[in-house]
Amino acid sequence: MVFLGPPGSGKGTQAVRLAAAKEMVHLSTGEFLREAVKAGTELGRKIEEHINRGELIPDDLIIDLIENKVAGGEFSGGVILDGFPRTIPQAKSLKKMLAKNEIGLDRAILFAVSDEEIVKRLSGRWYCPQCNAGYNYPVAVPKTEGICDHDGVTLKRRPDDEEAVVRNRLDIYKEQTRPIEDFYRTESILTEIVAEDSPDNIFARLMEAVC
Repeated sequence: MVFLGPPGSGKGTQAVRLAAAKEMVHLSTGEFLREAVKAGTELGRKIEEHINRGELIPDDLIIDLIENKVAGGEFSGGVILDGFPRTIPQAKSLKKMLAKNEIGLDRAILFAVSDEEIVKRLSGRWYCPQCNAGYNYPVAVPKTEGICDHDGVTLKRRPDDEEAVVRNRLDIYKEQTRPIEDFYRTESILTEIVAEDSPDNIFARLMEAVC
């Protein structure tokens, strides 16, 4: 499956839950891109520049990373792709990769959320740089403003969660990623889920859609 939706639409959270329920692999491109950044390699530094500006990672780089995972057999038991594809060239490359390896793409799930809701969600996200605990104003706030509940460390915000960067990410999504919705509509595998609700209610809709 492919999960689609703007940044902050909750697709990552729902992918984790569905992967556990269906015994599938959750493959988050954002996660392994951040691992590359943390490693401090030349590739990681290039990726970090794009992430901090709220830009998409170049197609050729992402495609190579995904192709390595396909070749490594990570798709053999069922996979939820979260964060890929993000452009039409990526979607077409994925289709070729899967066909070459005799793997079918069963469904593309679109998590629909308004722009203002996305800005509210992402600009309110903070994390602890020591234990990685996450907070989200005004839903999940620390007991002491700006301080982690677990270890007393000052909270930080990811550069790509600043409001100006979030709005830039949304503009890029509309320009480069939204056309994928029509691509998968023509493939007759797109299912849209309204994702402005509690995580539990959204997950219930998701389970109905994929069962």
